[in-house]
Amino acid sequence: MPEQTLQAYIARAMYLCPMKIFSLLFLLLFAARSEAQVTFIVDQLPASTPAGTSIYIAGNFNNWNPGLPAYKLQADSLGRHLIRLNLADGAIEFKFTRGSWASVEGSASGGYIPNRKASVKSGDTLYLQIAGWENNTGGQSTAAWNVSVLTDSFYMPQLKRFRRIWVYLPPDYDSSHRSYPVLYMHDGQNLFDRMSSFLEEWKVDERLNNLFANGDPGIIVVGIDNGGSRRLDEYSPWKNKQYGGGEGEAYMDFIVNTLRPRIDSLYRSQKGPQNTGIMGSSMGGLISLYGGLSYPDVFGRIGVFSPSLWFSDKVWDWMDTLQPGDSTRIYLLAGGQESLSMLENLRKCDSVLLSRGMARERLGFRIEANGTHSETFWGPAFPAAYSFLFAPESTSGIEARYSNTKLHLYPNPAGDYLEFDLPLPGSDSLSIVVYNAKGEAVLQLTQRSAERIDIHQLPSGLYYLLLVSGPNTFWGRFMKQ
Repeated sequence: MPEQTLQAYIARAMYLCPMKIFSLLFLLLFAARSEAQVTFIVDQLPASTPAGTSIYIAGNFNNWNPGLPAYKLQADSLGRHLIRLNLADGAIEFKFTRGSWASVEGSASGGYIPNRKASVKSGDTLYLQIAGWENNTGGQSTAAWNVSVLTDSFYMPQLKRFRRIWVYLPPDYDSSHRSYPVLYMHDGQNLFDRMSSFLEEWKVDERLNNLFANGDPGIIVVGIDNGGSRRLDEYSPWKNKQYGGGEGEAYMDFIVNTLRPRIDSLYRSQKGPQNTGIMGSSMGGLISLYGGLSYPDVFGRIGVFSPSLWFSDKVWDWMDTLQPGDSTRIYLLAGGQESLSMLENLRKCDSVLLSRGMARERLGFRIEANGTHSETFWGPAFPAAYSFLFAPESTSGIEARYSNTKLHLYPNPAGDYLEFDLPLPGSDSLSIVVYNAKGEAVLQLTQRSAERIDIHQLPSGLYYLLLVSGPNTFWGRFMKQ
């Protein structure tokens, strides 16, 4: 409510209203003054800006929605674009768009730029310039050649909305007759293409293509765009009084009963929970956990990155009712630089899942010390999670042949070094062979009884290690980050 209108109400209240009503009006005026009216003035646009373009502001004050009418800047007689917003005093982050993340501001050459940041207080005026637009000043799509948009208007009957759907196909899809597992991922805007991403892309396509080149058999990935202002509603089955939610069940019904049958009809997809996964981060991590465990006959591979378990306490009551499938694999991940509550909730989630019958070897749990709540953490962490979730139950007969002589390898997923506990202390010489997912030997060495090997040169992916000590052979499976 404008301050002038409030003052008029107060003047009339002084004449007509009892003291009680006047007090309420005074509190209303005080609340209005507790927010800062900040003016944003864009006084320079790129020469390439189309005539009549509408400029919007999106930030952490409007759930990063790129095209809300209330956040559209108005042109003035001087050719500037401006908007006044009531914002709480303090730090803000924001960007300008032309109505969508596909037309977000960029560098003068069309490249990506980070969020703008400012500390604001009442009465501030910010003068700003837009150097370029990612989509028409040289910015190029970064999606790999084997990524396509199935449609930008897939109808969601359960929610009465339309949504863009992306599809990644393995590099050999057109030249083979094989079928492939399928991974459904949320926040599709952020997975493959920097031009459509919120802040930065995961580079799922490039990372999977690299794994494929190093022996991974391949997978189909289906990316589902989030609903912008409806994202929080769709990514939680439970409501939060402040942030919404409550549409998660309908959203999962859409994936399971509308989208999945369509994907299965168009592509050579492997069926069954052991070949079907779901993965997401933040609120996408929450809905992946909920959807994956709510449909154990559909999803047997569940990737949960930095999940928003804070959104509703009902998640814990729900988890106490779970009965995970015998073949289910779950990968839990968070960064050490995220909030303390994030780390505490992830550990609690891990503990509850173990108490509900999950076997430790099928429940991955990792806190990366330097990880932050961002795509720049989740993207590089994707290969290890994928390799853990979709590792074959048996490769090249290794597990079947040595099923009773398993070797404990750690850390797993591994970084530059892999360690193991010697099964026969006192062995003078160890012969070690590491195989990739195709069963090809990629590392061979002989060493004394040191319980550690250097694997820094191996690409990310799934590997098997055979250790020969005298007449005895042992094996172990590990993921390289």
